[in-house]
Amino acid sequence: MKKLENDLFLRAARKEAVDRIPVWYMRQAGRSQPEYRKLKEKYSLFEITHQPELCAYVTRLPVEQYGVDAAILYKDIMTPLPGMGVDVEIKSGIGPVIANPIRTGKDIERLALFQADEHVPYVLDTIRLLTEEQLSVPLIGFAGAPFTLASYMIEGGPSKSYHQTKAFMYTHEAEWHMLMQKLAVMTADYLLAQMKAGASAVQIFDSWVGALSAADYRTYIKPAIMQIVATVKKASPMTPVIMQAVGATHLLAEWQDLGVDVVGVDWRMSIADARKRAGGMALQGNLDPSLLLAREKCLTQAELILAEGTQEPGFIFNLGHGVFPEVSPAMLKELTAFVHDRSAILLRGGEA
Repeated sequence: MKKLENDLFLRAARKEAVDRIPVWYMRQAGRSQPEYRKLKEKYSLFEITHQPELCAYVTRLPVEQYGVDAAILYKDIMTPLPGMGVDVEIKSGIGPVIANPIRTGKDIERLALFQADEHVPYVLDTIRLLTEEQLSVPLIGFAGAPFTLASYMIEGGPSKSYHQTKAFMYTHEAEWHMLMQKLAVMTADYLLAQMKAGASAVQIFDSWVGALSAADYRTYIKPAIMQIVATVKKASPMTPVIMQAVGATHLLAEWQDLGVDVVGVDWRMSIADARKRAGGMALQGNLDPSLLLAREKCLTQAELILAEGTQEPGFIFNLGHGVFPEVSPAMLKELTAFVHDRSAILLRGGEA
């Protein structure tokens, strides 16, 4: 593996001392970059992710352009599902659409055992290419969490309400827990394969779990997440694990005993308040992505976030959700430099 020239992200994730706050952005790879849009004129997401050289290029591009302190692997959370027998297609303007949604327990029983080397060798080849030859910063691998994956598998595509998913969860509890177990095994195996290939950290994306109450999370979701984290940590105790969700700050207390190292916080709660509820875990966040279209307000808010984030070790600057296509790459580059410069002053005890 290529030696890291910049391990700032890893040190912050472990709550070690840093001389500036590390920064990376969810969905930093692709989305708003003109080079990526040019590629998308020729290749689909599926085609890009299945070509390691091309996928590695998209992954490393924001590191080179913005100066961020970590790379996030370019792929989709649905990537492992075809290996389990799920017929999924990423449709432009819609998102993941599943032709064989789950309706009964028999549908769950038919799900195949996921094997990373067999089902996603191209993902592992991309990671090796990046970590052995190309990146000088940590590479973050990731996987979709069981609830988020299940919501697509049951709804058949994106949803704003998750009514069908919740109804299945409430009325078919045994089948639901069977589905969570199968997805937990798959997710842990997938993350372990990424780590073995060279990923320096892994992130669990539970994009839509904020739709659940804390009580429902505790009953229907948390056991599967704890199983995933325990499996990953047993294999590699020093690899940072990040828990990321949107609209889920009400679950911070539930995340305290998951065993993760870092929790992502969105803009609905301040870093100072999140730190009080996070039980000592490192924090990641929490700029509202919409502010990337309002430069002055964006920098003002970033300064406020840094003022709170630098009060204790263990803070990583990020967005509360992901970069969207309308964002200017120049804004992300400017914001990255701003975070680095202002946080260095704050950490030295000066005023921003």
